[in-house]
Amino acid sequence: MEWVETVAKTLAEAREMALDRLGVGEDDAEFEVLEEPKAGLFGRVRGEARVRARVRPTAVRPKQDRRSRGRQRTDRPEKEPAPLEGVAPASSDGEAGRESAPAGSAPRGRHEKRNRPKQQKELTAMASDDQGADDRSADRPAEAVDPTAVGEAAVEFMTGLAVAFGSSATASLHVEGSELDVRVDGEDLGLLIGPGGRTLMAVQDLARVAAQRRLGDHDTRLRIDVAGYRERRRAALEKFAVAVAHEVRETGRTKALEPMASADRKVVHDSIHEIEGVASHSDGEEPRRRVVITPA
Repeated sequence: MEWVETVAKTLAEAREMALDRLGVGEDDAEFEVLEEPKAGLFGRVRGEARVRARVRPTAVRPKQDRRSRGRQRTDRPEKEPAPLEGVAPASSDGEAGRESAPAGSAPRGRHEKRNRPKQQKELTAMASDDQGADDRSADRPAEAVDPTAVGEAAVEFMTGLAVAFGSSATASLHVEGSELDVRVDGEDLGLLIGPGGRTLMAVQDLARVAAQRRLGDHDTRLRIDVAGYRERRRAALEKFAVAVAHEVRETGRTKALEPMASADRKVVHDSIHEIEGVASHSDGEEPRRRVVITPA
């Protein structure tokens, strides 16, 4: 994954700027502090905070050995149970067991002696089989996953999901390095988008589980678009952000936008990044986090 670098007055602000540029939440990103502000005289701060961040790679889910399910696992043979009070442990010829048994009961010493080696052999064999399977799984290196295979799995998932929603849609894949874009086109796809694109975001999370996590991929970045919704929303957000930025620059008054998802906040930040006289930052906590545009 590509790294982004941000500079701000404090580490917290630099981290938030990096999250907005990546378009992900804090739990989905990892950071490296390149430079910290230093304390000066009279409580003043010298220097700036510089942070490097990227999208956190998805951890590969460890595979489980199906053969070990339902079995009793052990690393060593079971210990023999302690003898009951008043009952001496059986000797090699079983005499002690017979002496301690109540009158009229059958002797058990020889029977236990015959069964114990067989049970111990079974437990030892089971432990060796399970231990060997765990060792082979631990020694097996993680294989790189072809990004195209991940994209095709996402295409298959989205096609099936559209059919389940009652739409005859088609899905297409565009691969650019580790960036995977899957677009779904067809009729009656509004249910897959939802109000403000919230359903689309949930569908994208499901597609990532069905493609990236199922195949053990942690290098690609998968995005889902339905009926060109993301493109239209991005264009509308860019136009809106530029208009608000010019208003803030002319009036000199700070303007806070409505709460939006991290991906939308990234579009707003990118749109006004090159406009002189204004700056932007994010404020608030999810899901009420919003972009604030201020005079620079």
